[in-house]
Amino acid sequence: MDIVNNLAQGLLTVLTVENLLYCLAGVTMGTFIGVLPGLGAMLGIALLLPLTFYLPPEAAIIMLAGIYYGGEYGGSIAAILINVPGTPSSAVACFEGYPMTKQGRAAVALFSSAVASFVGGTVGIVLMVAFAPLIARFALSFGSVEYFAVMALGLMGAVSVARGSQLKALVAVVFGVLLGTVGTDVSTGVQRYTLGFPELITGVSLVALAMGIFGMAEIISSTGRSISGSGSKPGIRMRDMLPERREWRRSAGPVSRGTTIGAILGALPGTGPTIASFMAYSLERKVSPRSARFGTGTIEGLVAPEAANNAAAQTAFIPTLTLGIPGTATMALLLGALMIQGIPPGPRLMVDHAPLFWALIASFWIGNLFLLALNIPLVGLWARLVHIPYRFLYPAIICLISVGVYSINLNNFDVFVVLVMGLLGFGMRVGGFQAAPFLMGFILGPMMEENLRRGMQLARGDFTVFLQSPVAAACMALIALMLVWPALSWLRRRIGHRTARG
Repeated sequence: MDIVNNLAQGLLTVLTVENLLYCLAGVTMGTFIGVLPGLGAMLGIALLLPLTFYLPPEAAIIMLAGIYYGGEYGGSIAAILINVPGTPSSAVACFEGYPMTKQGRAAVALFSSAVASFVGGTVGIVLMVAFAPLIARFALSFGSVEYFAVMALGLMGAVSVARGSQLKALVAVVFGVLLGTVGTDVSTGVQRYTLGFPELITGVSLVALAMGIFGMAEIISSTGRSISGSGSKPGIRMRDMLPERREWRRSAGPVSRGTTIGAILGALPGTGPTIASFMAYSLERKVSPRSARFGTGTIEGLVAPEAANNAAAQTAFIPTLTLGIPGTATMALLLGALMIQGIPPGPRLMVDHAPLFWALIASFWIGNLFLLALNIPLVGLWARLVHIPYRFLYPAIICLISVGVYSINLNNFDVFVVLVMGLLGFGMRVGGFQAAPFLMGFILGPMMEENLRRGMQLARGDFTVFLQSPVAAACMALIALMLVWPALSWLRRRIGHRTARG
């Protein structure tokens, strides 16, 4: 009953005219910032943080949080419509959302994304309210060994479910991991593979890489084609947005699984929505009976990572608020905003500043309702963007990509990286290499290396440490099964052929 009473008090705090307006302003600005390629919630929060110095603590945190999860949703809009992810975590939406747009189903993709995001965010809020202390303790129980094992399982899953050649998928993963090692070694401080460019000391920008692999590669591959636009019909009605009945049925399981993965991984410090969305997509390709159609515009492959993305965006507040440990750079900014307001995050936050904590939790529900009410009417407007002739649309995309990437570090080199990554992405398309395994390797590789080295140092080089942890041992067993299963399948087919001949 205490949780219900506290939540009711939080709702009363949020349902004031002032806080409602700040919540609406936050999710609206977050959505539009997320749509712009390369900007994302982190830059939006950084730019608007000084404005919150003069606001009451509740209003300031509610608005900044709205920008965060509004930006996570808005990033998927550009990914679905023009194959340019607005945020790194929305890059997964390119895999299935953009093919749906090319099939004339942009409105269906946007509507499905909005509903999946709302469901994932809502369930994430419920889990945060009910299990915040428990999830926080579970997050702390994850050490370097467990992190490495889970990430290795994710990469192996990306290879095993890849369309086409699994060898090419493995090469893409390995190349992504190698590209992720560019920069300064966090353990020794040694510069690796920088080729003499000081801009690469901090590594290759994830935003620049995603913009290049998806957006710029799409522009290069479309050069010379006469295309007048694609997408949904100009007059978008409500029934044009609704998925087919069988698609509703097929979406229930993926949304549930994606929400579960997002809720768990969002609470783990250092993971967040980006890894959660990739893990959800990888799992869905593994368990779906229609995995062979992934990459061609399947609704399961779209809604699972969207649900995971938004569930993780909500539960990412758990380690930030209850432990004072920011899971992502954006959470670190929000942590700074709390401290600027004179509110120290940590285990005492729920006790010493209970009104603010529960007001923030309640604002998540209100904000998600605002997002749903805001974006479903805008589906028709967003879908009409793809009817703009390419000769006008692509120069605008190039300008948005360049401005967005440049604005992050104010560095011309990042624009050059986008061009190089665009050429690489185009070459991968021609060679039949998929972007999903490559991008997963790039994101997870550096974290795997860091956690492997830390785990080995703590275990004094004893590799049996991966069998002593139940989580790590289970992951290693699944990895071994994935490695052995193709060989067993091949052997079974050979025996079957010999038996048929005999």
